[in-house]
Amino acid sequence: MTVSELLILGAAGLFAGILAGFLGIGGGTVLVPLLVALKYAPVQAVATSGLSIVITALSASIQNWRMGYLSLSQVAGIGFPAVITAQIGAYLAGIFPPYLLLVSFGLLLWLNIYLIEVRKRITAKKAEAEAGELAGQSGQSENAQLPNNSHILFNPTFAKIATGSAAGLLAGLFGVGGGIIMVPLQILLLGESIKTAIQTSLGVIVITAISATAGHAARGNVLWVVGLILGGGGLLGAQISTRFLPRLSDRTISLAFRSLLAILSIYVFWQAWQKYSH
Repeated sequence: MTVSELLILGAAGLFAGILAGFLGIGGGTVLVPLLVALKYAPVQAVATSGLSIVITALSASIQNWRMGYLSLSQVAGIGFPAVITAQIGAYLAGIFPPYLLLVSFGLLLWLNIYLIEVRKRITAKKAEAEAGELAGQSGQSENAQLPNNSHILFNPTFAKIATGSAAGLLAGLFGVGGGIIMVPLQILLLGESIKTAIQTSLGVIVITAISATAGHAARGNVLWVVGLILGGGGLLGAQISTRFLPRLSDRTISLAFRSLLAILSIYVFWQAWQKYSH
């Protein structure tokens, strides 16, 4: 491994760790395309990203727990089904053709862009409802109750199982922690606030990433040295972002991240075409 590659991996891990703390994701949306660009096989990129995510999410979750922002019971309720589906995802990642895996990942990035917009709208409605309650207004009920009706429209137990299952499958299949799906689903199905969803997501990601990494390790897909370097940078980045999260607006973070996903999706589709044409 060259010095330049070492620096690139460390910087990428740091950036992924910052995203983890700010958005409740593991960072696989950044790490997988990067590892593919460094000429690693897609399945190795997915597996190694998972190892890095274990370190990053664990660092952020410990920090959130120390600050009193992490519910272990909520994490366990969502994380249990994720352990099972992560193994299914790891198995599927090993049998898919590389170009198909990349195309699927690109489509996931597009879905993320949409879900982040959904998350922003729901968060805005919740903030509007809370402001109306504080002001003593009575005419806001139609819009304000939409997020909170999650507990009526969806059984909480079913919602936790569905959220965890989707997150685990994505963790094994694409090397992402699952938070990019988990955060919007917690808001949509469980009626959680944005900050609570982010903090719970990081805790569940520890479980999903460990399960997915174990599945990939059994198949010999994990590049341990590369994953540890990425994870070291992620550990530092997560410590930074969990402390500074309250200082940034949701709008700023959401816009920056959606732009990043759009750029990454273009690159991933280009890589998929290269794999398919060769």
